[in-house]
Amino acid sequence: MSTPPEGTFTALRGQLQDAATAFADGPGALEGILRGIVDDVERAVREPLEIFPVCHHSPASALAMARRLREKQPKVVYLELCEDMAPLLTELRNCRLPVAVQAFASEIEGFPADWAPLSVVAPVTEASAEYQAIAYALDTPGVDLVLVDRSSDHVFQWETPPAADAGPDAPPADEESALHGDAVGVEIGDLRPRFAELEEHLLRHGRVRHWSEWWHQYVELPLGGSDHDTYRQVMLLIGSLFRRLAPGDQRRVLIDEDRERYMWTRMREHLAATGTDPADCLYVCGAFHAASRVAEFGVGGSDTFAITAPTPTKWRHGLIPSSHAAIEAQFGLAAGSVSIAATEWAKNLKRTGVRPYRLEGQAGTKKSSGPRKAAVPALPAATPPPADRLTGFLQRPPVLDPLDEAELLGWSVEIVRAARRGGYLASTADAIAVFETSILLAGMRDRVRPTPYDFQDAAVTCIEKEAVPGRRDVARLVEIMMGGDRIGQVGYDALPPLARDVHDRLAPLGLKLQQRGVQRALLDIAGRPELERCSDVLWMLRRLLPQGAARPIMGDRRLGERAIQESWDLALGTHQRALIELGYEGVSIEQVLEQRLRRAAYAPRATTAQVLEAVEDAILHLRSRRLADELGTRALEVLAGERTVDGAPEVLRRVRRLLAYYRTGEPVLPPWIESFVKTGYAHYCTLLPTAFTDEDATVRQVAAMLGFLFSMEGLALSLGCDRTQLELALAQSHPQEPSRTALLWAAQTHLGTLSRADLRARCEELLGNPLVVPAYPRYLSGFVHALEPVPGLADLVVEAVSNAFARLPDPVLLPWLPTLITSLRAGGAELAPLLIREAGRVFPARLAELDSWVPPWRAPQEIPALRPRQAIGAPQGIALLTAHPVTCDALAELLGCDGGWASPEAAAPRGAELLAGHPETATALEALLTAG
Repeated sequence: MSTPPEGTFTALRGQLQDAATAFADGPGALEGILRGIVDDVERAVREPLEIFPVCHHSPASALAMARRLREKQPKVVYLELCEDMAPLLTELRNCRLPVAVQAFASEIEGFPADWAPLSVVAPVTEASAEYQAIAYALDTPGVDLVLVDRSSDHVFQWETPPAADAGPDAPPADEESALHGDAVGVEIGDLRPRFAELEEHLLRHGRVRHWSEWWHQYVELPLGGSDHDTYRQVMLLIGSLFRRLAPGDQRRVLIDEDRERYMWTRMREHLAATGTDPADCLYVCGAFHAASRVAEFGVGGSDTFAITAPTPTKWRHGLIPSSHAAIEAQFGLAAGSVSIAATEWAKNLKRTGVRPYRLEGQAGTKKSSGPRKAAVPALPAATPPPADRLTGFLQRPPVLDPLDEAELLGWSVEIVRAARRGGYLASTADAIAVFETSILLAGMRDRVRPTPYDFQDAAVTCIEKEAVPGRRDVARLVEIMMGGDRIGQVGYDALPPLARDVHDRLAPLGLKLQQRGVQRALLDIAGRPELERCSDVLWMLRRLLPQGAARPIMGDRRLGERAIQESWDLALGTHQRALIELGYEGVSIEQVLEQRLRRAAYAPRATTAQVLEAVEDAILHLRSRRLADELGTRALEVLAGERTVDGAPEVLRRVRRLLAYYRTGEPVLPPWIESFVKTGYAHYCTLLPTAFTDEDATVRQVAAMLGFLFSMEGLALSLGCDRTQLELALAQSHPQEPSRTALLWAAQTHLGTLSRADLRARCEELLGNPLVVPAYPRYLSGFVHALEPVPGLADLVVEAVSNAFARLPDPVLLPWLPTLITSLRAGGAELAPLLIREAGRVFPARLAELDSWVPPWRAPQEIPALRPRQAIGAPQGIALLTAHPVTCDALAELLGCDGGWASPEAAAPRGAELLAGHPETATALEALLTAG
């Protein structure tokens, strides 16, 4: 392409100056802006290295790119894309578009820790100019593709990761729109006004709802059939206009200019290193950056920009599936706009006959009709210089496309058919109404031919009445009808080693794991032992992937247990992005799981319960005694440093499970768990008095502490702990809250410092005190939680609840009954089975027996029957005492009788004397010995 002569845009400058004078009452700021726009266009057009401005996912840009590549056949294509993503582009042929090129870093250096993980994505669709350039460069021999934009590391060096803030036209979040996750989107051709008032002005005067519709109506359609020079100059004009009218955010301006300096510096470096003629190159960039005014602009620009060194962060690169909805959500586009763009791309190809570029072997595309030319033809010797096409384009009235009745009728019939399938009561009359309303809306918006957006508004107006009967509303049905949300897929050969390893290890299941949707996998491990390895993989995937990727339906994995049959719902194709990102962390899922367990255990804010969970996962999924012992030692360190009891219930539950596993499966306990029990006993004894009075500690947490102390007491004492420490801790505990007071009473009963009779008497006293009755449910809550450390009190708790219902009148009982129920449900749900079993043992099994039933605690105590006193003769009593001299001596000492036994001859009178003096004692003693 030759350089245009001087004065090409002189006439346009004069017209814009006259317009500025007329509208602004004299030259000034407006004139400067308008003349500056023309200067930007002329500067870009005169550049020896041809600049090709594009807009992201624009069918007009893709069509113009395909046409220009076949005409120019450049030897070097410079593309505005992160330079570190270049090695991945060859893998696009193994994928079904749309997909996204991703740079990912989970372990970061040089950035704030709360930014992790870092992720950058660049989505690629077939109806995009960048894909046309990539396909041409990769499949044409002798052509170099050079990515010149800042690296992924520089993206975060220059910008703060934005919050998850969708644009004003962004669709609602769903499963497909979340394919990119929280990644930062990098895409060439970000062409949208950064001046909110300007965008609002364009939308209002264009009679459209959102920016995507405005672009489709006023840029996409007019440029769809334009020549190359007109396309370039119009896109440069729009880019310069939006750039000059952008708000004065100096930080944003500096970042944009640094990107332009970066790209031009890289291009000059490549030209100098290879000696390529700039005329044989093509620079593909966004129209916003094509109209640049930096000093480094152009082949002859200054070399004053110093590129900073990357941080030590290690970046992983790969391809992840994308979708139209994900692209719309990532860049704040209107719902369905990318699908409409894909439909427009297909129509443009059919209308113009342009043959697009597609990668050989590209999944989801038709095979090329013939071999690609091997030689790169040279440009014609005499290429006419580009003329001023802007003047004619701006003065030309809008082209009114004739109404395509057949197309509109087909749309109307199809949307009614789709609405019926979706549960709407749509009929032929609705199809006619949609047809006429589409034409009416288009006329109100100054266009003859209804656009897909006009048709969508008409369909919503005529079909969707008050409610949506199915899963999708009419607007979503129109989007599906116009092309739907195409979801890409990364092929097996383009997957990272970890993902390929997962697919290979799950091959015995016989499922199409690449396929989206849920698939059922049945594992008969007893009949096919080789499926046990598949089970191991599935359990690890369940631990590593998001919920729903691998969900067990039947079967469980617990310590010391092995399932013989399992059933799974798998959706690995739907969650392919998450599986690919696992491959950035390691080469096998075992390695990734071990890294994550270590990371969780050694996190600065890791709790004892979390570390014990990591120990359990290491045993369950990795079967690694070495890793379990290491993490167990870490749990001991974390426990010694904790000063709260927040995780006591979880710690108790996991330690009990681990102890049971080691006692049944190991000859001796590991040293770390013995030290853990010993340290935990002393640790919780120290914290117990404070926890009883701490308002932040709950009753459940205090009960869990007591459960640890009581259940581990035997092992702790055998390891050298002192029970006196526990007794002193309880003696120093003085709770004021009713539930904790009841918990303390239960603990004292367990230690023997409070008898069950005294505990029963205290409960009776509480019920008899009118001032305490309103707080009685909280006492019961404490007793329920006491079943964790002292399960033997279940009968007393049942008795306490029964006495309350039996003694309290309805005006007192009914007001606090909801409090009792809610407290039991909130804090004692897992202890309810104990109470239910005890109540089932105590209460009658049949309703007929209830009237005559007497509670065990109210039944009279059975006393052994005693024989009449006169039945005991003196000789028999003497014989009894003589037969048990030790008992007689103890009894005499208790009664204060001095003296010893006389001779056998004198024994009878002496015993008779004793019996005569204490007849009741002799009777009781006989009854006791008889009962024994």
